[in-house]
Amino acid sequence: MSDESTHAVRKNAEEDGRRNLWYVYAVTRFEGAESVRQDLRGFGGGQVHAVRNGALAAVASQVRATDFAEEPLRSHLEDLGWVERTARGHQRVVDGLLSAGCVLPMRLATVCRDTAGVHRLLTENRARFEAAIESLEGRAEWGVKVYADPSSAAPSDGPATTAPASGRDYLRRRRESVRATDDASTRAAEAVREVHDALSAAAERSRLHPPQDPRLSGEPGQNLLNAAYLVPRDREQEFSALAARLAGRLPGQRVTLSGPWAPYSFSSTAAGATDDAEGSASGD
Repeated sequence: MSDESTHAVRKNAEEDGRRNLWYVYAVTRFEGAESVRQDLRGFGGGQVHAVRNGALAAVASQVRATDFAEEPLRSHLEDLGWVERTARGHQRVVDGLLSAGCVLPMRLATVCRDTAGVHRLLTENRARFEAAIESLEGRAEWGVKVYADPSSAAPSDGPATTAPASGRDYLRRRRESVRATDDASTRAAEAVREVHDALSAAAERSRLHPPQDPRLSGEPGQNLLNAAYLVPRDREQEFSALAARLAGRLPGQRVTLSGPWAPYSFSSTAAGATDDAEGSASGD
């Protein structure tokens, strides 16, 4: 990927600005972006380009305005299936950039009208981007999720083998069942907290996310922990081994470890600066 490839498509893209926009996946150092494989494709099979601005490069591709301009985008964001597909496509491109060095993922649906808008995005946020790259270089994000295993959950009414002798007996059994469930939930929460504390101590930084929507994860059971950890690349094996050992301390719960990823949870660009399609000025 080269600076020349961006210039080669810029004229056509700007002449066709009413139909095509620029979707920005990530920001990285230009010297790293040059090594990205040529067959990396963005949404709709569009070629991914490095839009250079000084020492930085925005990794972007052209997308259809009919999907990513302000009005259609607002409608699409109400469609959970569309959001999931778009997030996966965005992540696929970012994952393809990991060989480029430190990659700052941009927020989902960061869209510019033209390459002038992409350059403006880089120029206006240069200090923040460069500081983030410096602080995240040589590190990767690892995700840990803990789910309650539905198959191990105790029946809500306990293992009673005889019918209650009276209404009072029924209420007593019910209180005991609720108490047992509450006690089990408290123990599970304490065990998960201990696991998170141990993993946080082994990482440079950690971040807790809200429990994941089961409609997106497809995972059965309540999501008890959804956390991200920033781990130096030379300590990843140690971190993975620790996560495996800690998983053994959580009977009746399921632990998943994923990574290495680009530092989505530790880069403000994943939730920050954008130059949206309708808000950005036209290029020269």
